[in-house]
Order: sequence, then structure tokens, then C-alpha cells
Amino acid sequence: MQLYIIRHCQSQNNELWKRTGSSNGRLADPPLTATGCQQAELLAQHLADPLKGQAGPRSIDNSILAYDITHLYCSLMRRSVETGLAIAEALALPLVVREDIHERGGIYLENPESQEREGLPGPDRDYFQTTYPSLVLPDTLGEVGWWNRPYEDREMALSRAAAFLRWFVAEHDGTEDRVAMITHAGFIQSLFQTLFQSPMVDKKLGATREIWFKANNGSISRIDFMEEVIRIAYQNRVDYLPAHLIT
Repeated sequence: MQLYIIRHCQSQNNELWKRTGSSNGRLADPPLTATGCQQAELLAQHLADPLKGQAGPRSIDNSILAYDITHLYCSLMRRSVETGLAIAEALALPLVVREDIHERGGIYLENPESQEREGLPGPDRDYFQTTYPSLVLPDTLGEVGWWNRPYEDREMALSRAAAFLRWFVAEHDGTEDRVAMITHAGFIQSLFQTLFQSPMVDKKLGATREIWFKANNGSISRIDFMEEVIRIAYQNRVDYLPAHLIT
């Protein structure tokens, strides 16, 4: 069984940070930018036909000639949904929502007075059915916003990643499934940190720093769940994009 971990394409918040180096003015649930939409189209085309327009495969794993994805999951955040819908159309697959693969923190904005990050409700079932009618929504999504709780801290995100991995292995391990999930940079860190138990690293001056697994917008990472080992086939692959669209 193979797991393809895909980061959503460029969102308005990503573009804001790239342009200003600040989160001032961030949106709680941003859509894709025009650049993000271009990335999503190229990503979808690549997943459908990785050799199209190429003299030969450029993958760092040269055994890959096709993805042949069988299952496609996204979070309930707009940037994940919009990236996923482009892929779903190209692959003719249903796009199934997993509420538990959202970004660290959830839906929130920073209170300008207290500087505290405050959780917001997020969109409800009617919003998703109206705006994205082809999405396969969970039964748990109802008439109140899907988030509707406080800001999620790092430890809570790690616990969520562990719970997701338990579900994922129970659902897909030991099969020939080739699963793609469109998720977020922070949750990708939580997944890798949980799966590989990556520690905090001591600096010479006594501080600590987190091991961070780089994930560009639209990047693809592949983990193979084999009978005796779990193998990282590749991580943060964006070679299908032209240089000016790598963000």
C-alpha cells in the first residue's frame, strides 16, 4: 500500500506571507490564489499522466511510471478542497472528506487586542453542499460550523496525527491501495513526527529546534507501507512544476 501526501497548492495566506513576511491580514480559511489554481491544474495533470510532455520520467524514484491512485482524501479547508477537486476531476475519482487532516490550529483568527488565537465556527454542511456539490461529506458534518472549537495547539495536532495513522493503517494496510491525501504543511509535520518519532534537536546554546520536513505548495511525498518495513520513497517532490510556479 502506498500513501501519497500532497500539500495543497498556494493559498492567499501563503501568498501574503511570501509577499510581506507577516500574517497580518490572514484569512481564517483562505482559497487558492491564481498561482495556486495553476499549480493545481498542473498537479492534477501530472497525477493523471506523469510522463506527459516529458522525454522520460524525472522522478527521483525512476521506477515510477504511473501513480494509479485508488483513493483520494481532502480536509474541509478551502485550499485543500480546491486542490483536491482539480485532482478528482483529472483522475475521475470521488473526493472524500477526512475532517481529521486539517491544518494545525484549525479555523482561527488572532484577536488584535489580546493577541490570542481564537477558534471560529468554520463553514457548515449547507455551505459545502452548495459550493462544492461533488464532495463526499462525512455524516458528522451538520448545521453548525465544522470547527467550532478553540485553537488547536501542537500537542493536540500530534495526537490527531496519531489517531489518523491508526485509522489509516486499519483501513488500508495490507491492500494494494494507492491513497492520496491533500493536506497541510503543519499536519504533514505532525504525521512525519508521529510516524518516525522525530525528536527536538538541542542547539549548542541550550535552546531547542524542531525537525521540520519541508513541503512546498503542491508537493508530493510517498510512503510505502510494506510487509516488514515502512519506506519513504521520496519527500517534497515538485519537479513537475516549472520553476516560476514553485512556492
